[in-house]
Amino acid sequence: MKLQQLLSYTRRAIDDYHMIRPNDTIAIGISGGKDSLALLYALHGLQRFYPIKFNLKAITVDLGLGIQNLNEIENLCSSMHIEYHIVKTEIGDIIFHDRKESNPCSLCAKMRKGALNETALKINCNKIAYAHHRDDVIETMLLSLIYEGRFHTFSPNTYLDRTGLYVIRPMIYVNECDIVGFQNKYNLPVAKNPCPADGNTKRQYIKNLLIQLNHENPGVKDRMFHAITSGAIESWKLNAFEMNNMEQPDNFPL
Repeated sequence: MKLQQLLSYTRRAIDDYHMIRPNDTIAIGISGGKDSLALLYALHGLQRFYPIKFNLKAITVDLGLGIQNLNEIENLCSSMHIEYHIVKTEIGDIIFHDRKESNPCSLCAKMRKGALNETALKINCNKIAYAHHRDDVIETMLLSLIYEGRFHTFSPNTYLDRTGLYVIRPMIYVNECDIVGFQNKYNLPVAKNPCPADGNTKRQYIKNLLIQLNHENPGVKDRMFHAITSGAIESWKLNAFEMNNMEQPDNFPL
């Protein structure tokens, strides 16, 4: 995927769900993985010509799980003139050594978000951008359906009433396979955090299940995503014009 395509998909999501307001200061959550780095490229690219002016900063929450070389990411942010903050924590020690969590993902996510939100407020941001993509949307819906018995997934926009921050997800129209292509094409400086639970989670099981379902039933991912955006989940409702143009993001002007 080329940068132009990434910008087109990202802009459409921002426009459809009104994610950006004038003079927003948006903190991009940078995990070091391909998704968050693609989001960094996308928002930086949009910032240059988007009709609504907004500011960008970047934050990485270091879980303290091992050596994660962030030098190249620091250099990338510097080249983009984006203020970059690295938050040192002991989340890894707390979860894996002190508490010895058998299912660490939920607590880890909660603690990471807490550190990210606190830092975003300190550096005067009013919004945080997460790098959740289209596959994440569908996988989260399946996780909720299978393990909670409800049809639900995260929202394009989320208001955090305890902090006053908004969370936005500008990459909800981007397929994960396209992000992999973008990573390879632009040689993104990936510095993934070495989590001991990586690859052994319920989400990984759902990811593998979805691959199998889509192989056996071609187009099933598209149908699942349509079920989400068609209004079955209140926060995902689009108006008639937006729904009619859903399959043609590349036609939207940049």
